[in-house]
Amino acid sequence: MLPFPVPHDLFPVEHRFIDLDKARIHYVDEGTGEPVLLLHGNPTWSFLYRKIIAGLSDEFRCIAPDYPGYGMSSAAPGYHFTPGEHSAVIERFVDRLGLSGLTLMVQDWGGPVGLGLAGRRPELVRRLIIGNTFAWPLAPEPRVRLFSAVLGGPPGRILNRWFNFAPRVFFARGFAQPVPPEVMRAYLAPWRDPQRRAPAAIAPRQLIAAAGYLAEVEAGLPKIADRPALIVWGMKDFAFRESARRRFEQAFPDHRTILLPGASHFVQEDAGKQIAAEFKNFRATHPGGSS
Repeated sequence: MLPFPVPHDLFPVEHRFIDLDKARIHYVDEGTGEPVLLLHGNPTWSFLYRKIIAGLSDEFRCIAPDYPGYGMSSAAPGYHFTPGEHSAVIERFVDRLGLSGLTLMVQDWGGPVGLGLAGRRPELVRRLIIGNTFAWPLAPEPRVRLFSAVLGGPPGRILNRWFNFAPRVFFARGFAQPVPPEVMRAYLAPWRDPQRRAPAAIAPRQLIAAAGYLAEVEAGLPKIADRPALIVWGMKDFAFRESARRRFEQAFPDHRTILLPGASHFVQEDAGKQIAAEFKNFRATHPGGSS
């Protein structure tokens, strides 16, 4: 039985679960072919990738897990919901499923989670799809420090516990295109239980608190700098802007950038069909890559 219902017509997938170190990880595994690992951020879950999965699963094996405490996944006792922990869990998940030759798509916290894994295990990664995200410490940016202190500090944690504040803020600002009510309900479904809401407020605090881990992620980027990278960038994003995109373009010389003027932070929702088509075109010109 699923932790909460999701209409099959909205997310027409088989829901799978795997036990990892006392955590129960929910994931989607659709299609056959080259594996594409799809990593979400905060406060989303694998549902975010439904359009991309629909667009790619005729040619690719699409794997989209939920981090512990997110979506339909449960966390082990003592888990702290940090990006370093999420990255370690995803590494064990990849090993358990025997995945290699990966195309890795990252967005939001999926960047530090997935690119941290890629830096530790570059032999697993063939290509990258990079949405609006980051892979370096953010403490030097005043607006990020303020955001982290407010949303991840005591006021934000209280508001989140009682009013589901963090998801509502992110979803209010993160979509450029209209989202039907039933889709918004699916995004909010994992956070209905106040007892499960802590991760959504911990992630903003980690923007500053995880500086050490983020430095490790940045230091690992040269190990995958030769990988072909498709950069898909929402131009209406409130969080990660042109300067972040340019850093990725410099980090990955073999890149193609697709600017998405009609997309905000959650590019998978705003432009998922286009991203899937762009990746198929990109793969045609980068059939092998390194792995």
